[in-house]
Amino acid sequence: MSDGDLRARLAAGDLGALADAYDEHAAHVYGVAMTVTGSRGAAEEVTQEVFLSLWEQPLSYDPRLGSLRGWLVGRALHAAAVRVRVGG
Repeated sequence: MSDGDLRARLAAGDLGALADAYDEHAAHVYGVAMTVTGSRGAAEEVTQEVFLSLWEQPLSYDPRLGSLRGWLVGRALHAAAVRVRVGG
């Protein structure tokens, strides 16, 4: 399934699409968050935050601009860096 198809399913409220995205990309998102924060708990929170954001605002991802994995990892990098910067 293409990233565009997955985005369309998410926009339609298909919870299975979120599960598919999570199964496909969570390990990468978590790995980036773990590397940046150095904390399992913080990495888990960042991963949850990133996928919640995808669920709540699926149209904020534009498949014409890159892969879903890249978008998710970029959000994870940002969220993890913010946590490190504020000490949380």
